[in-house]
Amino acid sequence: MIKIDKLSFSYGSVPCLENISLCLEEGKIYGLLGENGVGKTTLLTLLCGLKRPDSGSIETDGDIPYRRNPSFLQDQYYLPEEVAPVNERSGRWARYTGKFWPKYSHEKFLQAMSLFENDPEQKMNAMSAGQLKKTYISFALACNVKHLLLDEPTNGLDIPGKTQFRKVIMSLTAEDSIIVISTHQVKDLENIIDPIVILDKRDVLLNASISTITDKLFFDYGTTLNPESLFSEQLPSGFIQVYPNTKGAESKVSVEALFNTVHAHKKLIKEMFSHE
Repeated sequence: MIKIDKLSFSYGSVPCLENISLCLEEGKIYGLLGENGVGKTTLLTLLCGLKRPDSGSIETDGDIPYRRNPSFLQDQYYLPEEVAPVNERSGRWARYTGKFWPKYSHEKFLQAMSLFENDPEQKMNAMSAGQLKKTYISFALACNVKHLLLDEPTNGLDIPGKTQFRKVIMSLTAEDSIIVISTHQVKDLENIIDPIVILDKRDVLLNASISTITDKLFFDYGTTLNPESLFSEQLPSGFIQVYPNTKGAESKVSVEALFNTVHAHKKLIKEMFSHE
């Protein structure tokens, strides 16, 4: 488990995160959402120990990330949005770099590369941006770490690549791992992320499972506007709208509509989910 308690961090005199508290549990793929500048990338770098909190604490299975203890480092991997085009064949690079992670599996790397239709004999600095990103995602999964932090992993991927990414994540991650995916591409990932965390600079606006969200909110894809709608958007065939689920009906979450609802009604959403 990862426990974040009253975490604050600033860049000089400019606050980035203030008094953030959050628990991340094993066996889940968290979608970390938020507007530009709220600190999603900063939070990931704090979780992996590249930055130290100004105040508050982070504890990952008993380790303090910023101490960068070997027991912590060998079981976590942070993949930034921008990745380096190394002058080396990807298979050779992965085999030698993987020695830093005791559970690294070159067979899993090759399996992920195959699912991505990537050539492990190709030099990384000769790859397209999408191929390079797929290589790094394949390596991250092959490290077999418990804590996997991915910052905008689908940026640079084409439509088939995004489909492949979902397949790779669902088929090659361990059941006890904690995966945190920071993304703006919510439609690319809404079928795999659960729970959903929506971050604000001074608060965690939402940290809830899909089932809890649909217990509280109803996502209506009809043609008639509901006067109780908290958010609505016109579609070619009608509307997508979100309103309180007072009848206990089932619906399919639209993560984009959820995000807009949360930001339009921050206080109300906090109250609705405060006891979960």
